[in-house]
Amino acid sequence: MKLKIALLAGDGIGPEVIAQAVKVCEAIAVKFNHEITWKPALTGAAAIDAVGDPYPDETHEICLNADAVLFGAIGHPKYDNDPSAKVRPEQGLLKMRKKLGLFANVRPTFTFPSLIDNSPLKRERIEGTDLVFLRELTGGIYFGEKGRKDGGETAFDTCTYTREEVVRLAKKGFELAMTRTKKLCCVDKANVMETSRLWRETVQAMEKDYPEVTVSYEFVDAVAMRLVQWPNSYDVLITENLFGDILTDEASVISGSMGLMPSASVGEKNALYEPIHGSYPQAAGKDIANPLATVLSAAMMFEDTFKLKKEAKAIRDVVNKSLEQGIVTEDLSGKNKAYKTSEVGDWLVNNL
Repeated sequence: MKLKIALLAGDGIGPEVIAQAVKVCEAIAVKFNHEITWKPALTGAAAIDAVGDPYPDETHEICLNADAVLFGAIGHPKYDNDPSAKVRPEQGLLKMRKKLGLFANVRPTFTFPSLIDNSPLKRERIEGTDLVFLRELTGGIYFGEKGRKDGGETAFDTCTYTREEVVRLAKKGFELAMTRTKKLCCVDKANVMETSRLWRETVQAMEKDYPEVTVSYEFVDAVAMRLVQWPNSYDVLITENLFGDILTDEASVISGSMGLMPSASVGEKNALYEPIHGSYPQAAGKDIANPLATVLSAAMMFEDTFKLKKEAKAIRDVVNKSLEQGIVTEDLSGKNKAYKTSEVGDWLVNNL
């Protein structure tokens, strides 16, 4: 099978972890007789430095013409520490999601048996956790009207949603729930926010189309609490942009490391796969970053976009093997030997 993949390494540790995912993908291609064409492109701070735009038109065309996008991370301290910066790396991510129509962020959270005690939560609370968040990506407060008034003394950010935006996200949630345990939780703040009331009434109206799915409705603050008390009580959760941004980062610590969790951002035509962690600029160039989240994101890409389940399973199996044998970077090594980012990648390739 011929696969054309856009490769957006981005900033910070992005190029380092992407390099390991590429090595693993190439090993899979050899093992299963596929041919991968990689199309590298600039985004984030690297793109600002090169052309003044965090998501250039050339990058967009490469993404549009690819079968899938494999993405590293964006962000740089020189922009984080400058509140007056007019152009920021993160604007490239928002622009990319909007232009590619990537309206649903798929964020799984699961535990690894060999790392269960690495989690800050008690073993008995997290064992068996296997949940998926679907976060709406292209609407809400991040894309609403924003600005300053009263001479800059008052700031505002407006949260806006259309029913259509809710329907298309909820539809993916219902469909995903049907492939799992047929449980769906709609996370909102309908006791306070009008947009949340739109979310709730829209999802309620869709229940009749999915009679096998049991739907619950919970306020975001209650979910934030229950995620650290009984995360294994959840299966599929759907929510709006801001709530999803916060809750998915909270859920990521359940596994024991943010460097382990993959994700996908999908639309009707395009799909992008990326680790959930940021660019971690403090570790850039040191060959110490955990590449497993990016490698597992590649596994999601093989399974979801290319429908190559054996290839995806092979990647997940070798990642589990590396964890069991302690072939891990310093964030997971504890008092044991810490392997370099590139050494973990080489080990995965050799064991495929």
